[in-house]
Amino acid sequence: MYDLIIIGSGPAGLSAAVYGKRAGFDVLALEKNPMSGGQVLNTYEVDNYLGLPGINGFDMGMKFHEHANDMGVIFENTEVTQITDAGKYKIVTVLDGSEEKTYETKALILATGASHAALQVPGEDKLRGRGVSYCATCDGAFFREGTVAVVGGGDVAVEDAIFLARFCKKVYLIHRRDSLRAAKSLQDKLFSCENIEVVWDSVVEEICGQDQVEGIRIKHLKETQKTTLQAAQRQTAELLAADGVFIAVGLYPNTEIFREVVSCDEKGYVIAGEECETNVPGIYVAGDARTKKVRQIVTAVADGANAVASAEKYINSLP
Repeated sequence: MYDLIIIGSGPAGLSAAVYGKRAGFDVLALEKNPMSGGQVLNTYEVDNYLGLPGINGFDMGMKFHEHANDMGVIFENTEVTQITDAGKYKIVTVLDGSEEKTYETKALILATGASHAALQVPGEDKLRGRGVSYCATCDGAFFREGTVAVVGGGDVAVEDAIFLARFCKKVYLIHRRDSLRAAKSLQDKLFSCENIEVVWDSVVEEICGQDQVEGIRIKHLKETQKTTLQAAQRQTAELLAADGVFIAVGLYPNTEIFREVVSCDEKGYVIAGEECETNVPGIYVAGDARTKKVRQIVTAVADGANAVASAEKYINSLP
């Protein structure tokens, strides 16, 4: 019987692990990926975390893990298949090779984060890892001096386009609307990059290529749209030549195995306020898996602390 089990070891889970140990709990952190750190591991540069401007995302993830490890947190690399509310304790079922085993805990924190959404267009799965990427900072260097396209209109898409413009010859930003959702400061940087072209009111219908991405077939949603794609860059009426495609169209929460136990919204995010309390006593949620307006490293770390504070109050109330 553990005092606290944390599922996931990104910034939210690692923060919860540190605060859990500071509270004097026996803490077990379960992580299905080979390394702790979550999405931050794939971030080239973090410039908005207080006191650590410009830190490499991988280095930040490793520092977070090292802190928790030095506190004595127990880590296990395994995949959780089920959680069960047994009243005064919770049961976590994991895969142990080809078999399942269970852990019992007084309190449980869900910190499984979110994953990148796919376009779900022809060619995407076939060319995944062969020109199709969901992480510009991970794979951008493979396209140095090449032509790439970024799909999306939020902060991540605009950040990706700016990053890729540093070393790519040409970057297209394809957005289905006529205005971007990204922060004004990011838009200003984007529009100042001479090698970035925004393709407004357009969607990707197909990613083309045999063994590698060779181009993307796009559809203009407004027939009156006039862009330079009508010039030499267009191979056909709707085909845009590109060596790589970076997809940044949003996230979906990794909460599938929890949705029959805790309440979630229509998108699958676990419903919880700033105290990170779910509708089930003793089960808490932290980080990107939670309903919230801002999903950043700093808010994930804060969630970890808040979730433990709530769990500590709950555990101390148990008979």
